[in-house]
Amino acid sequence: MSENSSAHSDKHFVIQKGKAQCNQGDQFPQFKVTSHQKHYWNNKEGQADYLAVTEDDLQFNPPGPSFGQCKLKPTAGGYLPCAFAPAGKWQKTYEKTKVMNKSCLSEISELMCSVGGKITIKEHGQTSTMNKQSITTADPKTYNIINPFMNFEESQNELEGPGQIYE
Repeated sequence: MSENSSAHSDKHFVIQKGKAQCNQGDQFPQFKVTSHQKHYWNNKEGQADYLAVTEDDLQFNPPGPSFGQCKLKPTAGGYLPCAFAPAGKWQKTYEKTKVMNKSCLSEISELMCSVGGKITIKEHGQTSTMNKQSITTADPKTYNIINPFMNFEESQNELEGPGQIYE
């Protein structure tokens, strides 16, 4: 690993509409940000779904037995509902980026449950979008492999149009 890279390199930050998973549960709740109402990842409109999840955000939506049936609590007919009890804060957070002095979660963050499960990130919640810059600088051969039904060079030419110069 180079001096400038870390385990968080090429990982996404987690947002409220992302989903968590417990290795002992069978449901995947969304995050519930309670630590702030200040920073949104990739959403200048300030929609709650895009709130940055921090190390102090320990609640989920839906509340209650958030992770469904807990494999650590067997009964004669199956399993008892999750009784999520966080054991401290999120670990493996991205300490170089903070919101209100709290480290942000990335795809590798984890949280232990005192019942015995380990909560990890199932979905970070962000989606990739194509913008003008990513289309004009992309390699058409690569995109042809990804989507052979689209003439990518034609799309690039349409965006560049006459009289526009990109350096």
